[in-house]
Amino acid sequence: MPTPPEIERHPLQPTQLKRIEVVAAVIFDERGRIFATQRGYGEWKDWWEFPGGKIESGETPQQALRREIREELDAEIEVGELIRTINYDYPKFHLTMHCFKCRLKEQSPMTNEQSSYTLLEHEAAKWLVPNELQSVNWLPADEDLIEELACAHL
Repeated sequence: MPTPPEIERHPLQPTQLKRIEVVAAVIFDERGRIFATQRGYGEWKDWWEFPGGKIESGETPQQALRREIREELDAEIEVGELIRTINYDYPKFHLTMHCFKCRLKEQSPMTNEQSSYTLLEHEAAKWLVPNELQSVNWLPADEDLIEELACAHL
């Protein structure tokens, strides 16, 4: 299990922290499994997250999510409803993360496996049934959503 970077409550008020707004794809397959990706870089290397990224100027959250999934997974997704918006204070920035229910396009009904994707930025990926979600080490901002997903059937 990776060791977390040093987390202390930042002495600045949240309004003084750098603010980052991102989107995350909570990708479900036909069997109700959820797609998780493992970071392969940076301060949080080896921690697990939902794929996604920053919203660029002029993009809607849905457009940003489709672009990010193409960039990270070389795949196309269908973006569904907003599940939840998470606000979380990391030591160096305030994160606003819009989490959308998604599915990969062109899923194979013959094998019930995910459509093809290529990991372009992540170290690893896996499909987890809800009761397996706690088996990986999620980023702190994702933890409340993970608990919610483990208990609910969205």
